[in-house]
Amino acid sequence: MNTTPQPDPRDRPARLTVGVVGAGRVGPALAASLQLAGHRPVAVSAVSDASRRRAEQMLPDVPVVPPADVLRRSELVLLTVPDDALPELVSGLADTGAVRPGQLLVHTSGRYGAKVLDPALRAGALPLALHPAMTFTGTPVDVQRLAGCSFGVTAPEELRLAAEALVIEMGGEPEWIAEENRPLYHAALALGANHLVTLVAQSLELLRTAGVGAPDRMLGPLLGAALDNALRSGDAALTGPVARGDAGTVAAHVTELRRHAPATVAGYLAMARATADRALAHGLLKPELAEDLLGVLADGAAGAGGAGGAGGTGGPGGTGGADGSGSTPGDDR
Repeated sequence: MNTTPQPDPRDRPARLTVGVVGAGRVGPALAASLQLAGHRPVAVSAVSDASRRRAEQMLPDVPVVPPADVLRRSELVLLTVPDDALPELVSGLADTGAVRPGQLLVHTSGRYGAKVLDPALRAGALPLALHPAMTFTGTPVDVQRLAGCSFGVTAPEELRLAAEALVIEMGGEPEWIAEENRPLYHAALALGANHLVTLVAQSLELLRTAGVGAPDRMLGPLLGAALDNALRSGDAALTGPVARGDAGTVAAHVTELRRHAPATVAGYLAMARATADRALAHGLLKPELAEDLLGVLADGAAGAGGAGGAGGTGGPGGTGGADGSGSTPGDDR
């Protein structure tokens, strides 16, 4: 008689057929991760030539079909389209009868929770909101970056275990976000990640203008240390002329930026003011130095209107989706 303990099926989620609606940067990476966990991608929809190429690279031999066919073939469907396109997509799929009872329907929007999937829920689907807090390149490196990545998860309580299992299978860490807190959660990620790209891109351009031959090599160690310090110590990690109250240095910065890169002035002033407020509140900026500094920032803001672009484009380097996906309206996420 065989006494070897048999594995409990509940210890391992069932293997699922997986479909992707929207072959932008996010969907193929998540599907490839699920494939490594033993699930089987069976269909993907793609709009643009770029998304078709991405699907072919990340999910070779998986057929590209219309969204309704993706749902017809799949037990687990990843809806990876831009945030603004998601409500209409869900309603359309539900209205046309494409959604099946018992089907797992997962969206990856940071902005929305599970309620955006209510039309599909009424059709019998099981709704999950799984947002990876990661920037995506649309290449196989994204699958590796999912290891240890936090996912903002919102789902009905009865689907909590299923949501956690899927995130863990993709190598991620589930972080539960209340439905009403999703927009704030998403704003926090956009502030930290998307705006960081803009700031770094502007800094790279300014260093090139200043004659630095390898600005990326110069910034890499500095930014790595600053990020590490900020994550460890928060506001206590603030350094630089604003936190020190060096009003003359800040005034020189504004003058040079207005001369060489006027589109960066408004952003510099806004961030300097925010930094000054936080440094003052945390006792890093001496009150007797704050008055002159805030005066410089006020004068700079007053002069920004005639700077010819200080409040315009906001400079180079902006990204698309707030998760860094680079999406544009009407394309896949």
